[in-house]
Amino acid sequence: MSEQQFDVVVIGGGPGGYVGAIRAAQLGLSTALVERDELGGVCLNWGCIPTKALLHTADVLREIQGAAELGIDVGAAKVDIARVVARSRAVAQQLNRGVTGLLKKNKVTVFKGNARFTAPGKVAVEGGKQAATLSADAVIIATGARAKALPSVIPDGKLIWTAREAMVPDALPKRLLIIGAGAIGIEFASFYATLGCAVTVIEMLPEILPTEDAEIAAAARAAFKKAGIEIHTATALGSLKAVRNGLSAAFQTPNGPVEAQFDRAILAVGVAGNIEGLGLENTRVETDRGFIRAGENGATAEPGIYAVGDVAGPPCLAHKASHEGVACVEHIAGLASHTVDRARIPGCTYSHPQVASIGMTEQAASGAGRKVRVGRFPLMGNGKAIAIGDANGMVKTIFDAATGELLGAHMVGPGVTELIQGFVIAMGLETTETQLMQTVFPHPTISEAMHESVLAAYGRALHI
Repeated sequence: MSEQQFDVVVIGGGPGGYVGAIRAAQLGLSTALVERDELGGVCLNWGCIPTKALLHTADVLREIQGAAELGIDVGAAKVDIARVVARSRAVAQQLNRGVTGLLKKNKVTVFKGNARFTAPGKVAVEGGKQAATLSADAVIIATGARAKALPSVIPDGKLIWTAREAMVPDALPKRLLIIGAGAIGIEFASFYATLGCAVTVIEMLPEILPTEDAEIAAAARAAFKKAGIEIHTATALGSLKAVRNGLSAAFQTPNGPVEAQFDRAILAVGVAGNIEGLGLENTRVETDRGFIRAGENGATAEPGIYAVGDVAGPPCLAHKASHEGVACVEHIAGLASHTVDRARIPGCTYSHPQVASIGMTEQAASGAGRKVRVGRFPLMGNGKAIAIGDANGMVKTIFDAATGELLGAHMVGPGVTELIQGFVIAMGLETTETQLMQTVFPHPTISEAMHESVLAAYGRALHI
């Protein structure tokens, strides 16, 4: 088998891998990409994109159910879950074809199969239609991550689902248990509850959405409770076993033990990096708690081998992976590349209400010894939110009291996943509170609540 030489070999075709490969090709580097499954990775095919298609269906259904309040009588809505799932899959397939076309357009050579290091800079492609041996001075590992299991709970794809099965149900369960209240668990809770399922969520930590500001998470929790979602935090799962009519679960809540019956369960307790089978033992690449240890620009302990995206550790987000892929490739090409500050990666949860954040929480800022000024603005004071009938939410901003530096911004409410980029840009440009106060936000928009939150941090709010 002849050895094929490239400037860069990328292992993994998800958001970090395919974006990095395209950027490498743009910079004139001969580039190969190895993918064992579907181009676009979990995000495009089984994660970010298809779940948002499902959640859009839930949003439309919610609008229909509330149409009478707007003076529109439409009658009862009927959900055809097969068609809902089919549309979600069609959206993913369309974008998968788009990624395939982009790689071809940029002359990236794609290999289908499993990649394994035989030595630093040497990658064997196995298990595909055509075996190959690739050689490169720079190899980027972008193999992503997969859902974690629990020792006592093994997904079987039938009664106990991972996110993948939860995206393609053949019928809606009447009673659904979700184990884990991070972004994935909460998004599925919101989707299934809106479609009429009785949803129970359990979480070991004291609050849902544990990476979010506690005040924002509590506000979101209150909204989910109002929507009929049963939530138990600080709760340990004791057992989950198949019975005649579905599943029997036992869990210990702060108020005592609970036993309940469910039709299905979704396991959403985090992810682990895809590091197995890569032949890392033939390199000096180091791992830590299931992820590859990577430093600035994705560099690992083995010169010439890099790691980006989920496999390089949290936050496990597609936009973080893509930017790491670009920064890594630009470093390889010798450009003065930007570095990706993981402390400034925005996080979004596309439930109803939506949750979005950037930077430090109030607790983290105070814990770091920063003296802070905190602004809060409820959407009940925002004209646009009231006009659209969705004023349940708030915007919270955190500033360094001495310098006016924006340390963090946290939002819950309609459309906040689209609004958070304003604070992301502000933090990137090191915008101060004075500049934000002097910025003209358009009226009437929900974005005005961002302005009011900044004003509130300095005792200058106008509409509360």
